[in-house]
Amino acid sequence: MLKYTTHTGAIALIAFSVSLTSFAQTSGADTYKAKCQMCHAADGSGNTPAGKAMKAHPFDSPDVLKQSDTDLVAVIKNGKNKMPAFTGKLTDAQITDLVEHIHSLQKK
Repeated sequence: MLKYTTHTGAIALIAFSVSLTSFAQTSGADTYKAKCQMCHAADGSGNTPAGKAMKAHPFDSPDVLKQSDTDLVAVIKNGKNKMPAFTGKLTDAQITDLVEHIHSLQKK
């Protein structure tokens, strides 16, 4: 019985770890889709009605590419021009994942 309980516990721990890993890998994309895509577009081009109205720079533009991760975090937290601030709306971990997702869009 002890062997069965130990194996069941180990399996549950592995399943929990895998589910957390999956969440961490998709959270930047999920946050982007929920909070950013309506203005910045799915591909980061800014080619949406809201993005055009706000004059959102495409993520692969020189203005955005030259920004460091610290710069991008500051823009997300504090907003810029017509972009709203997300301090208090997103956690630091979500913002970090979002910056990683932005970099993935820049590479496409």
